[in-house]
Amino acid sequence: MTNDELSRMVDTSDEWIVQRSGIRERHIAADGEVTSDLATHAARAALDDAGIAPGEIDMIVLATATPDNTFPATAVTVQANLGIEHGSAFDVHAVCSGFVYAVATADAMLRAGNARKALVIGAETFSRILDWEDRTTCVLFGDGAGAIVLEAVEDDANPDGRGVLSVRLRSDGRHKDKLYVDGGPSSTGTVGHLRMQGREVFRHAVGMVSDVIDGALSDAGKAAQDIDWFVPHQANKRIIDATARKFGWPEDKVVITVDKHGNTSAASIPLALDIAKRDGRLKQGQLVMLEAMGGGLTWGAALLRW
Repeated sequence: MTNDELSRMVDTSDEWIVQRSGIRERHIAADGEVTSDLATHAARAALDDAGIAPGEIDMIVLATATPDNTFPATAVTVQANLGIEHGSAFDVHAVCSGFVYAVATADAMLRAGNARKALVIGAETFSRILDWEDRTTCVLFGDGAGAIVLEAVEDDANPDGRGVLSVRLRSDGRHKDKLYVDGGPSSTGTVGHLRMQGREVFRHAVGMVSDVIDGALSDAGKAAQDIDWFVPHQANKRIIDATARKFGWPEDKVVITVDKHGNTSAASIPLALDIAKRDGRLKQGQLVMLEAMGGGLTWGAALLRW
């Protein structure tokens, strides 16, 4: 769905949307297509790319704020779709920070020996919770899914090898009214619509994410100049640009897909990773900084060696 198409639905324009967010188009799930459908497609693509059969996966961590149902977890539907009958599958709900939270969760469980190979998925159908008459929010979000495979490998001789090197997670519930959905099973008995105080979220964004990026770098004993790729949550190009400038990362070190996908919440980082890998930018051994902030407010950063 392009900005021009949206301008025929609400009082907006391509120029207005691009200037404020950098978004030019977004994708909308088909009628009858649910979050688990998108997640299953992404999972299969990740498994094919990794050369791993579904039966080798013993844990699925799925980040989403738009599950198929209140329960069960959307992850168990993906598990069934892939024909996996063992291990565990569960959802993580941290909205736009969800993928970073899911990476942190899977990494901790792999290190603890609770699984050997994990699918980490970010999948959303935000189009289902948008108020399509609210031009301040409906122009910003889209649907999508992406996935990665994490594997626990014994490599004591190389502590700085491939995988998750460090993670920093934060939240502050005092800001929950800045980005939320005005419904839920326990409160209204309805799904509700997304509501956002855009200026307030923007005001907090750069400072919050910079703090966790600094922490992740420090925990791994790395400096900003060591980073090969900055892969941020794709919410707003102005936030991405400001964060990159703060750490001295030039534009050619930043993976930007917000123009193509809009804000796909927990799906945005894995979608960006997929594009960077398929076009040849992302190569084995490179240092990659992931970062996100979302409703809660939640925020986090994860440093990976690809």
